[in-house]
Amino acid sequence: MASSAEYLDYVLEQLSGLEDVSYRPMMGEYIIYYKGKIIGGIYDDRFLVKPVESAKRLMPDAKSIPPYPEAGELLAVDIIDDREALKELLHAMYDELPASKKRR
Repeated sequence: MASSAEYLDYVLEQLSGLEDVSYRPMMGEYIIYYKGKIIGGIYDDRFLVKPVESAKRLMPDAKSIPPYPEAGELLAVDIIDDREALKELLHAMYDELPASKKRR
């Protein structure tokens, strides 16, 4: 099942307090970037982020789930309704994430 544009809009609205948040559609889903780094994505109308230590610490009860069959697990964001907590989460995760590879 592909993610809806409405859910993408909701997530982007929740992240609107942050500068330099962007997305890229990919096969019916959306990859979410923060300051040029991949933070996670929207899969089946679920906002999932990379399972870095700061994300695990800030969302200790978040479920680890694969975004699609045979993929590595990501963390389901369980604080989507709390803009300040989301802001803190992305700030904390940023330094732990690898730089995005340049596209050809």
